[in-house]
Amino acid sequence: MTAPVVIIGSGFAAYQLIKNIRRQDKELPILVITADNGDEYNKPDLSHVFSKGQDADALILLSAADFSAQQQVEIVTNTRVDSIDTKTQSVDAGGQSYHYAKLVFATGASAFVPPIKGGGQASVITLNSLSEYRASQAAIDRAARILLMGGGLIGTELAMDLQASGKEVIVVEPNSRLLANVTPDFVALKLERTLLDAGMALELNDYVSLIEPAITATNAQAYKVTTHKGRVFTVDRVISAAGLRANTQLAQQAGLAVNQGIVVDSQLKTSAENVYALGDCAEINGKVMAYLQPIILSANALAKELLGQPSQLTFPPMMVKVKTPAYPIQIGGSFDTASFWKVNFAKQGVVAEAYDELNNMSGFVVTDESAKQSFSLLRKVVAHN
Repeated sequence: MTAPVVIIGSGFAAYQLIKNIRRQDKELPILVITADNGDEYNKPDLSHVFSKGQDADALILLSAADFSAQQQVEIVTNTRVDSIDTKTQSVDAGGQSYHYAKLVFATGASAFVPPIKGGGQASVITLNSLSEYRASQAAIDRAARILLMGGGLIGTELAMDLQASGKEVIVVEPNSRLLANVTPDFVALKLERTLLDAGMALELNDYVSLIEPAITATNAQAYKVTTHKGRVFTVDRVISAAGLRANTQLAQQAGLAVNQGIVVDSQLKTSAENVYALGDCAEINGKVMAYLQPIILSANALAKELLGQPSQLTFPPMMVKVKTPAYPIQIGGSFDTASFWKVNFAKQGVVAEAYDELNNMSGFVVTDESAKQSFSLLRKVVAHN
C-alpha cells in the first residue's frame, strides 16, 4: 500500500490544503492526525461569537466524520504526535506508527500569555481555537467585567465584540496605541476615541504584572489585576490577546530548522526531505503570516507541489479587514515607519496612501464608508509593484 501524505493538524490551513488536493486528485491517500476533535470551523468567526450569542457547536461547518467522508481522508482525532523520524519517514502518535510519503506540519499557533506574578497565569483565558472557546464559554457568559491583555488586531476585535454583547471591557496594551503594529497612529487615534465614547476603558503604555484571586460582594469568583503602573482592577475574567506563537516544538524535536516558525522555502519545503509546513506555524521569507489570504495561497501552492506540479509561492499585495464594526478599517499592501503618507480626512472616513522612498505606492488604510475604495486602491498598489 502506498504511504499517505500525513498532515499534522486540522485547522484552516490543513483543511484548505486537502480541498485543493482533492480538486485535482481524488485518490491520493491522505491521513490527518490532530490533537483536537478535527471539526471544520471558520476561525475568524471566534471574534464575533459573543455579540451573536453563539455557542461552540454553532460554529462547526462539518464534523470530523463528515469532512473525512466528504474529502475521502482518514482523520485520527484527539491524538497528539509523540515523535517524528525523518529518516525512516514515520510518525508515532497514540501508540501507533504511521509511515508517510510526504509530511505536512499544519500545527498552527498558540495564544501567548505574558509572564504574570501571583499565580495568575492559570486563570487567564485564551480564545485561539474552537476547543478553547468551548472550554471557557460558560465562564465568559457569566462574567460582567472582563479585562483583555492586548490591543492588537485580535484583542481589539474581541474587545468590541465583548462590549457589544453587554460586557464592561478594559483593554491593557503595552504600546502607546491600539493596533500599533497594524495601522498608523492617525487611524488608531480615531478607533480609540470610538471605543472610549462607547464606554470601554483603555490602559495604554501599560501591562498586567499581577493577578490574584478575589471574591465579590456576592461571593462570586473574581480576580484582582494590577498593572505595571500600579492600576488595580477587579474583574470577573481575564483574557489574553497578546499575540500568537507558532507551534514549533514538534518540528524542533524532529530536527527541523526553526526560527519564529518552521523555516520553509518558496515551495513550503522544510529543512528535511519530504517534509513541508504551512499556516500559522510556517515561516516564509522570514515572516510568519497568520492571515487567511497567505494561507490560502500557500495551500494552493503546496497542493501542486505534493501532486508533483512545479510551484513557486509568491505573495501579491494583500488586504486585511479589521473586524471592528463601530469603526471599519481595511488595510492593504505594506508600509513601515519609513513610509510617508498622503492622507484625506473626510466625513466618509480616512483614505491614507503609503509611499516608499522611490515614491511608489506600497500600501493604504481606509476607514468607515471609505473602506469601499479598498479594491481600487489595491489595484494601484499592484500597479506600483
